[in-house]
Amino acid sequence: MAAAGKQPLTDALTKNLPATNAASGSGSVRVEIFDQVYNLRGSDAAYILKLAEYVDGKMRAVSEQTATVDSVRLAVLAALNIADEYHLLKRQLETRSPEARQRASKLANALDEVLQDTRRTG
Repeated sequence: MAAAGKQPLTDALTKNLPATNAASGSGSVRVEIFDQVYNLRGSDAAYILKLAEYVDGKMRAVSEQTATVDSVRLAVLAALNIADEYHLLKRQLETRSPEARQRASKLANALDEVLQDTRRTG
């Protein structure tokens, strides 16, 4: 669940707490995902809340599409959907269009020329 440059979240499960979706002073954020309350620790409370809202939305979307009421099964199906999204986006980034590659190369060459001219005159 960690993103580049982010500390991994730690989970301190806290059942039977009121779901306030608010950060406490100790670096802990209380979130609700599919009607379950979790206390998560991380360096960016707003980011944690955003992730929790996203996962909650995915689980709810999966529950609307399936007849299962098993929350573990729904979590696995939601995780598979999220993994699919991730890998599709990753593949798109890895296979940039030839036009984008060519433009990036031209821009890099232009930047190199400007930097070389600056070094000569500077």
